[in-house]
Amino acid sequence: MKKLRALANAIKLEHTIFSLPFALASLLLLVEKLPSLREFFLIILALILARTAGMAFNRWLDYDIDKKNPRTQNWAHIKGELPLGWIKTLAIISSLTFIGVSYLLGKLAFILSPIVVFLLWFYPLAKRVTYFPHFVLGFVYFLIPIAVDVALNQRISPLAVVLGLAMATWVAGFDILYALQDYHFDQTYGVKSLPVKLGIKNSLRVARFLHLLTLLFLLLVGNLHPKMGAIYFAGLTAIAGFLVYEHLLIKPGDLSRINKAFFTVNGWISIVYFLIVLTDYFIF
Repeated sequence: MKKLRALANAIKLEHTIFSLPFALASLLLLVEKLPSLREFFLIILALILARTAGMAFNRWLDYDIDKKNPRTQNWAHIKGELPLGWIKTLAIISSLTFIGVSYLLGKLAFILSPIVVFLLWFYPLAKRVTYFPHFVLGFVYFLIPIAVDVALNQRISPLAVVLGLAMATWVAGFDILYALQDYHFDQTYGVKSLPVKLGIKNSLRVARFLHLLTLLFLLLVGNLHPKMGAIYFAGLTAIAGFLVYEHLLIKPGDLSRINKAFFTVNGWISIVYFLIVLTDYFIF
């Protein structure tokens, strides 16, 4: 049980909160009729499996880097308290099970599922070949509404694409902020990231721009969806407030509150967006 808890902590299982509420909002926005319990369960399971696989790949493929990074040297698998083989096994099993669940969701979902697995595997490697790994992660999240649309409706609609762009810019923006805490280490050891390429100040500007795009795409989602009305658009002011607060927490000369900006604020953004969509969809 101790090792299982360490494994859950290593893949940050609790941070599924970032993607799951947004995915549930995608389901409500894209569905033409409410899904069956079977479809709902399979979609949620697929999302959890994909995120688990992605985090396990990240821990596996970044093992040598994390051994050298002072920020990550106390992680259980780095200290030897959790066998790396467990993480490798979890990555493989999660990926294969994700493909199997995609098969149950339909032919198109099954055909597209290896692309998702490839991107989940490639993301931790991207920092070795490009200064823009954050956009690889953003593309993974772009695929979430696409996957929901494919699973439920066997199509890729303009609404799914716009919602995917909102998620992509949101995630890429906060992944840039997260990378700031390893700025000096990455410079020293040759790990590529946007902060290493552009510096801290310019990277903060890029993250702000991406989050501005997030708001614009979410506004467009409200315009494209026939059921979204005043509650949705009023609720977006709360999302805007969270994003502004997130960026106020981080200053070029003070990166001490990155974890608060990354974990707490982004978790609330995802939850609040789902509640906004849920309220407008069912009540108004």
